[in-house]
Amino acid sequence: MSDANAADDPRNEPRESMEFDVVIVGAGPAGLAAAIRLKQIDENLSVVVLEKGAEVGAHILSGAVIDPVGLDRLFPDWRDDSDPPLKTPVTADHFLYLGPAGAVRLPNFMMPPLMNNHGNYTASLGNVCRWMAGRAEALGVEIYPGFAAAELVYDDNGAVKGVATGDMGIGRDGEPTAAFARGMELHGKYVLIGEGVRGSLAKQLIAKFELDRDSEPGKFGLGMKELWEVDPAKHRPGLVQHSFGWPLPNGTGGGSFLYHLEDNQVAVGFVVHLNYKNPYLKPFEEFQRFKTHPRIRETFEGGKRIAYGARAITEGGWQSVPKVSFPGGALIGCSAGFVNVPRIKGSHNAMLSGILAADKCAEAIAGGKANDGALDAYEAEWREGAIGHDLKRVRNVKPLWTRFGTMMGVAIGGLDMWINQITGGWSPLGTLGHGKADYAATERAGRHKPIDYPKPDGEISFDRLSSVFLSNTNHEEDQPIHLKVQDDALQKRSEYAEFAGLSWRYCPAGVYEWIDAEGNTLGDGATRTPDDAARFQINAQNCVHCKTCDIKDPNQNINWTVPQGGEGPVYPNM
Repeated sequence: MSDANAADDPRNEPRESMEFDVVIVGAGPAGLAAAIRLKQIDENLSVVVLEKGAEVGAHILSGAVIDPVGLDRLFPDWRDDSDPPLKTPVTADHFLYLGPAGAVRLPNFMMPPLMNNHGNYTASLGNVCRWMAGRAEALGVEIYPGFAAAELVYDDNGAVKGVATGDMGIGRDGEPTAAFARGMELHGKYVLIGEGVRGSLAKQLIAKFELDRDSEPGKFGLGMKELWEVDPAKHRPGLVQHSFGWPLPNGTGGGSFLYHLEDNQVAVGFVVHLNYKNPYLKPFEEFQRFKTHPRIRETFEGGKRIAYGARAITEGGWQSVPKVSFPGGALIGCSAGFVNVPRIKGSHNAMLSGILAADKCAEAIAGGKANDGALDAYEAEWREGAIGHDLKRVRNVKPLWTRFGTMMGVAIGGLDMWINQITGGWSPLGTLGHGKADYAATERAGRHKPIDYPKPDGEISFDRLSSVFLSNTNHEEDQPIHLKVQDDALQKRSEYAEFAGLSWRYCPAGVYEWIDAEGNTLGDGATRTPDDAARFQINAQNCVHCKTCDIKDPNQNINWTVPQGGEGPVYPNM
């Protein structure tokens, strides 16, 4: 581009900026809890929350059985609300081990006490966030949905001083269109990053400040969820059912849940740990096959599927949490990785982390500080508080599952949880490491055989595209693809030829395809060499923002970035 053209390029114009005391990225449970807490401490603090979804809750997907400890801390009287965020208390807790045709229910007395869901609630986390957003706005928090924080802004000392929203109206060719609008910078004394799992800004911050230098590799799972309206005769409000085993092989970690909500609705979900070895495994198809099990299918026969979504889950826990503070701000919620894997719960710790970070922000601002390392106090305290207490007791469950497989790993992990419960966090195993990152655990296709999955029946099991339709996902086609392949030749040589094009299998939304010279999708039976005429096709419009590609690509060659603000799925009550 010539100097003259560069001068005329509207992308080179300075952005307008707005000043706040605290800038928060992400209107999830962590970000909203932080915003609420800041205004509770000092109503004069200016607080803004940016949310990339079209509305608060649009991109929120969780089981969810919710431990109300975070809500209790923020609003002790929430149960007295005319329309409380949590309505359905857990009434029964079932744990099943599934075989191909039957199931064994594990006695509740065998389960470590921390696995007990008494006092918890089944709910839509998206609706909980909508309720929290209303409370936040009533306190004076500014919430901007439909604005994706696309870039970090640094001060002259290298500390984070804010974020910038993405430019709108960039065409697929990368050039500004007639609808171009420059993004805006939002500056704060401190910036809290609560983007959720594998957020693009958190990923940059972890790399820039080497926040993961002293922690284990991050570990993740892919969680897929459907919401069903079931026959009233089969509905048991408050029933919580967790299972593991079939259809996953013993060496592949994962599990499932059925949560009975209100209004004859049942949430069903399936999680596959992303350190699986076989590149031919298809997590989405495993989920659909799971629902055909006799003990599962009976719940959904005669019912109607009304929503679908998918999302990566942080599974590294205690030993994988990076340093959470950086110059000018901190990571909160799932951006830090505060999920308790065996409990399949993270929203309570997300809220607690938001509260703790807010306390430290308010304290620093009251002391006249800004854009410094004052939030190291948050780093120092989370491990000693409720979050650390919750995560430390289960720290060895994931490593044991990885090392010994489902049967033995879960058994030894359960024993370790009992010991931790009794001793207050001590284990004879100490703290086990996770080993390889998930992408590095994937083996070459030559060591495995394709898996024969049954075709969906359209009643209990479904295909990917009809599922994506239920997620209400939409992206403007005339914009740059937000899934960035860094080296096309590497993708062809390795992901395609060595790993048999596993991207089209791990993606739960049909985003990725390898296409032959005639335009046909290459399936499992194709022989692949680097010299084939195949090309990599990215159907970015289908993306449900689960981030699996960013995690599982064997070469870390795909970088997930934010699309235009307001795009992606629009989950009604997931």
